[in-house]
Amino acid sequence: MYQLTKISSALAALGLSTVLLMGQSFAATNDNTTTNATNDNSANATSNAATNETVTSNAASNTVNKQAAANNAKDISPVTNGVSQKVAGNSRAAVSLNKFLPTIKYTTENLPAVAQKINAATWKEGTKIDRNVGTKLQALLNWNQNGVGPVDGYWGKNTIKAMQAFQKANGLTVTNDLNNETWQALTKNEKLMTQPVLVSYQLSEADVNIKTTSIPAGAEAKAKLDGMYYESVTEGLAEKFHISEKYLKTLNPTAKFTAGETITVYNPGNPNTKPVSRVVADKATETLYAYDAKDNLIASYPTTVGSTATPSPTGTHTVEVKVHEPNYTYTGNDGSKAIIPPGPNNPVGLVWIGLSKPSYGIHGSPDPARISRQASAGCIRLTNWDALALLGVIQNGATVEFK
Repeated sequence: MYQLTKISSALAALGLSTVLLMGQSFAATNDNTTTNATNDNSANATSNAATNETVTSNAASNTVNKQAAANNAKDISPVTNGVSQKVAGNSRAAVSLNKFLPTIKYTTENLPAVAQKINAATWKEGTKIDRNVGTKLQALLNWNQNGVGPVDGYWGKNTIKAMQAFQKANGLTVTNDLNNETWQALTKNEKLMTQPVLVSYQLSEADVNIKTTSIPAGAEAKAKLDGMYYESVTEGLAEKFHISEKYLKTLNPTAKFTAGETITVYNPGNPNTKPVSRVVADKATETLYAYDAKDNLIASYPTTVGSTATPSPTGTHTVEVKVHEPNYTYTGNDGSKAIIPPGPNNPVGLVWIGLSKPSYGIHGSPDPARISRQASAGCIRLTNWDALALLGVIQNGATVEFK
């Protein structure tokens, strides 16, 4: 079993003074406040106190949330112009998203032929979805806030799910294959269609001079690391650009990935900025659906929801705590504990969104390629970038339904 131990400064700013538990766990909001749990009963008792304080905080921030929702109308723009993941405005969502997601400055100069073909790719009914069209399709789905996981250019499970979520959100017939109705809906935004899918990006010192490490298998060995860093520069770059590491290397076959070098990358666009008041974790489709206060479907993310051995809960719960860069404490069968430090390769990734149901939450992942293809310990697992994007917009007390 395991524990979460680190709370971010962002959480403190939200006025939350306790963190909901994860398994046989504890969470600390500061050096003097630590909550311990040895079983579900004690976790429940402690969590109730946390909930009371959180509800007070939520009530106090209702006016702020309403104002933020109004401000977000000005912030929403999936179209980028040389800068990706830079949200305009000063709403709570904009400030949070700009903190959590890296701003990406790009150009379209000197793009290789393959990138130009992908940017110009189009599709007609009855034609094959090759990798060029597949990459364009994945980009359009992502930019419409229906996540496909790591972009790899292939027509696969997560891309189909994202398409179906897009169809659902837009009142289209839900299908297993791309059709003309869906393609027309995806491409009707002329401004979005002019946005480049693949772009040129000059690597900075900050991109390549990152801390890396070799991740050992055992929890005790992991606990001895300074941080659960990326294992390579290309792993870090792939996550920054929401692309599979293998595809990144394919697009840049001669790259050395050094500072000053210009490489071809996927353009992530801008994230959803609308406040999320309800999410539904659908076990059948392995998708997390996000809704606004008017119950409009505004985003979807591929997810892993529980497993046969450790099924997810049922029913409806609420968001009680939001943690950026959590620790992870593993408790062995003999009671020994190993505190695994924060980092993108932490077992819960870069995010923990704790629920009113003790031991359960929404979190990131150290292995984005395996989302929807792996088991979880009953929680809702997302890619790190989707978890960060959700962290920036999900409201305190938001409803979390398991379906």
